[in-house]
Formats: sequence, structure tokens, C-alpha cells
Amino acid sequence: MNRLHASTLKMFTAALITALFCGCIQRPAPQPPAEAAPAPAAAPEVSTNAVPAEMAEAMPDEPAEPATPAGSAPEFDRENTRELGEESGLQPVYGDWIIRRLPAEMPHLNPITSTDAYASYFDQMIFDALTDVDPVTLEPIPLVAKSWEESEDHLTYTFHLRNDIKFTDGVPLTAKDVKFTFDKMMDPGVDAAHYRSYFVNVTSCETPDDYTVIFRCNEPYWLHLIYLGGLPILPEHIYAEGDFNDHAFARKPLGSGPYKFDKWDTGQQVSVARNADYWGIPEGHGGWINKWIFKVITDDNAAMTALSSGDLDLMSLTAEQWVRRADTPKFNSQFNKLQFYSPFYNYLGWNMRLPQFEDKRVRRALTMLLDRETIRETIFHGLAQPMVANFLPGTPEFNENLSPWPFDPAAATTLLDEAGWRDTNGNGIRDKDGVELQFEMLMINSSSEYERLATVFKEQLARAGIDMQLNLQEWASLIEKVHDRNFQAYMLGWSMPPFPDLYQLWHSSQADSGSNYVGFVNEEADQIIEGVRREFDRGKRIEMFRRFQEIVHEEQPYTFLYAPMSLVAVDKRVKNTVVYPLLRSRPYFEWFVPEDEQRYGK
Repeated sequence: MNRLHASTLKMFTAALITALFCGCIQRPAPQPPAEAAPAPAAAPEVSTNAVPAEMAEAMPDEPAEPATPAGSAPEFDRENTRELGEESGLQPVYGDWIIRRLPAEMPHLNPITSTDAYASYFDQMIFDALTDVDPVTLEPIPLVAKSWEESEDHLTYTFHLRNDIKFTDGVPLTAKDVKFTFDKMMDPGVDAAHYRSYFVNVTSCETPDDYTVIFRCNEPYWLHLIYLGGLPILPEHIYAEGDFNDHAFARKPLGSGPYKFDKWDTGQQVSVARNADYWGIPEGHGGWINKWIFKVITDDNAAMTALSSGDLDLMSLTAEQWVRRADTPKFNSQFNKLQFYSPFYNYLGWNMRLPQFEDKRVRRALTMLLDRETIRETIFHGLAQPMVANFLPGTPEFNENLSPWPFDPAAATTLLDEAGWRDTNGNGIRDKDGVELQFEMLMINSSSEYERLATVFKEQLARAGIDMQLNLQEWASLIEKVHDRNFQAYMLGWSMPPFPDLYQLWHSSQADSGSNYVGFVNEEADQIIEGVRREFDRGKRIEMFRRFQEIVHEEQPYTFLYAPMSLVAVDKRVKNTVVYPLLRSRPYFEWFVPEDEQRYGK
């Protein structure tokens, strides 16, 4: 069972630096939304989701092939939705725990208001949605809804629910819970602007009986079925009382999914336990692991020590760890190593509302002052793919006619001069109209790789007369500042859904309260974004996506960095490790540990 629902598509908007390497990621709204995360050094979670630059922990696979050596990272394969690790041939059994690293602690676990990629790990396990997504074909399949109809004009969606589903407290799940969840998400007073951007044309949710839900829309949207079906279902009898934005159950969530909340020791660990009464996986067909424990370890070196000593079973590695510390006989005897591209990229975001960044010539100059290729080879050991725009190279939507802006300090200096930024007072910093070309770069505080990247960039900027100061923040604080538009520049990452939509991150309507944090406003871009939503022909959407990339490439609201590789180590006792790179948040229902190798919970 795939379980790619709304939370999988949440937006990942956190610090670009931590996500990719440490496993930090923030996420967008429903199915296709983006998730934010810290910028990772390696690669990190689904939809256009924001993630820490270091990237969230890559969802592991067991190694299907020997690891690709540093410097020869394989290309991203958009059509390869499933990666297999070791095929043990053993009969799966229930039992054991899997302990994995949580690089940063999320503020809460409310799947409607959260934009944190790490929270999506738990959303997928604890909550159900109307539909699922087949992990191989990416087609919608039944989950809570046993069937559905879509009108010919794509304006009415009718879902027929199963009548045998209960939340983990024993209360039946009905259409009323679906409507409650939808109404809460659409409530302007609820902190779900990122989510609502995918439902702007849904005008009503009706429940003619306890097991029928009808959504009506005023305009067709090619992803309506995916998003409506992917909305996580919250129990009304639990979440209706109290402040929804700061609900008590955001720290002890209750749903109807295959796992149920177990315990949250703040600053230490969060755990979920198998729901033995779960209706969605027949006995003997998956969900073998009894408990998943997520240990909060923010420091990369401390996490590597915990992994090597056997205190962790699963962890995403930085490129440095992969090359320097994971290639030893002892490590290879303990762990299977998985290497693959996830749909994720990291970037530098410029606050275009500020005088320093309002001119595209300045933004382009900043990009041309970053030596991405040297950084890729020296800091990331070649285990990352340079990004040109907001689609991964190798995907059908990617515009192959675009090339990255080159590292060219001389040309960058010329652009700055043309834009009127010159050092008029001789203090070594360019200025214009009384404003100096200096700014603060917000970034996650737990990624040595991205701190090194930023330090190299800072030095190059200084040589060009630009003063950049680094402001390292804890994950929660970083996300809050970016969400509040309280920044000059930041480093983050986005995890992308398998169903691309540009609205959440790029439409001008999202500049004040959505995920368009940088304040990108472009009339032609808005027209493309709106047109894509109404276009059901994929070929025509691809043409529109490619034109959009040309606009973004010209405007440079982001300095695009890399799509880092996911580099994952999994304890060898865990068998049948299957990963779906396009569905990064998917729980591992196929994984199991043979009875004679089980370590915990006996």
C-alpha cells in the first residue's frame, strides 16, 4: 500500500542547508504541494516541497546496485518510481523496531497546518486519506474511498466511503470527518494557506449521507482528484474542540492509519506503534515493523557515531560521511547502502521586496558569483546535480535549452555596475541611493557542508564588494522567520511532488501568505501557472512548464543550487527494503526483520 496522501505533498520550506544532508525538510500542502527543508549537502521528501538545504533524510532503499563512486552521480530517472534493495526470499514476519534519525524536531503533528517535512513521516503513518497512489503507476487507488466518480466537465467529484473504518480510539470514520477536515483546511483563520492554494476552485463539500462525500468546483483543475483524494482525514470528535492552530492533539495525533502515535519525549525522540487493528493492510500483507522510533540528533557527527555503534538502524548520510566514513569493511558488514536521486533541490532565496534584490541584474550577478561546480566537487564529492531551474534535469518537464548561469565574477561585476551598485564611499561595500549591498543569509545551524558552501560564497561576494553575514538558526526558528517573511536571504530546499504544479511556490497570490516567500511577481508567469491548472493534456502542460523555466531563469528569484543524492545506510538485519524515490514520505510497509534477527520488543 502506497499511502501517498496530502501530507506527502506538503510543502517543504525550511533551511535548504540541513535538509539535503541531514534529512531536514519542510513540506507543502496536499498531494502535489511542495515541502520546505534545510538545504542538504546530499540529497533528501515529495511534491514541490520545501526542505532544508541539506535535505531531509532520503527514504532508503536497499542497494540494488553497488554504490556509484563519488563524482559520478547517476541521473535522476523520472519514470523509475520503485527501487528495490535486497530481495531476501524470506517469509516476512511481524516484530522488531526500527530506530532512525530525526535531524530536526518538528513543532507539531497537525497534518493540516504543518509545513514541516519531518512531520510528514508521521502523517503518512498515522492518518488515512480518501485515496492512495499506486507507487509504480502513480494512479489514484482506493483507500478510505472504495470508489469515486468524476464528472465529464471535471467540476464534481463524488467519493463513496467504506463503512468499516475506525479511528484508533474506536470511533467510526464517516463522511462528517472528511467534511470537517476540508472545512477546517479552508477556514481563513486556520494556518493552512499553503494547503488552500490547491483548493482555490473547490466551492463546497457535501455529505448526503454518512458514507458519501461530494466536492463541487467552479473551474476544472487537472490535479483535483489527486488533492481531494489526498487530504488527510482528522476525527471531528477530537479536533473540533479547542484552538485548531494550537491543538492539544497536535502533540499526540490520533488518526485511522497503519500506525498510531506512541510517545513524544521533547528533544529526545518520537515514536509510533503498529496499529494491529488497521483495516487497510490485510493480515500478513505488510506493515511488519512493530515500532518506528525517531531519535532527535541534530549534529551530523553525533548521528554518525550513533549509527556506527548500533544505536540507529537507518540514517541519511552526508556526502563527506558517504565517502570518508561509510566505505570501510566494518561499516559495509553492518549496513546496506542506498544511493538514488529523490525529487528535491536546494536554493538560495532572495527577498525581492528589498532594494538589494529588486533588480534582476543583481540577482543574476549573485548567482554568477557562486562557483557551484567547484563546490559540488570539493564539498559534495560530485554527489549532486547542478540545478538550472525548478525542474530536475532528466524529467520530461525540464527545459534542456537552459544552461546554468556560469561562475563569472567579471561579468557579475559588470551587471552590478549597470544596476547602479558601486562603492561610492570607499568602504569596500557597494551602495546605491544610501543603501549598502549587504544582507544576512538565514540557514540551518546543523549542516557543516552548507556552512562551508556559504563561507566560500561569502568570501567571493566580499571580493565583489558585497557583504553577506551568516545567520545560523535552529530549524523551527528558521522556518518561522521565512514564513513570516522576516528575512533578507535564506538557504532552503524544496521537495517536489510527482504531479507538478507551480501555484503554491510561484503565483503572485502566494507572495504574502503562501509559499512564495521571495515575493516573485510576474504577470506572464501567473498566466502560465493558471493555464497549467486548467490543462489536462500533459504535452501542452510540458510546453508551458518549459516557458515558465525560461522566465525564472531570466529573473533569478532563486539561485538554484543542487539536486543532492540520497545516501542512505540501513542495518543489514532489515530485509526487503523497498523505496519509492518519487514518494519519499511513503512508510515502509514491505520492510521486515527475520524473527531470529529481531533486536527489540521481544
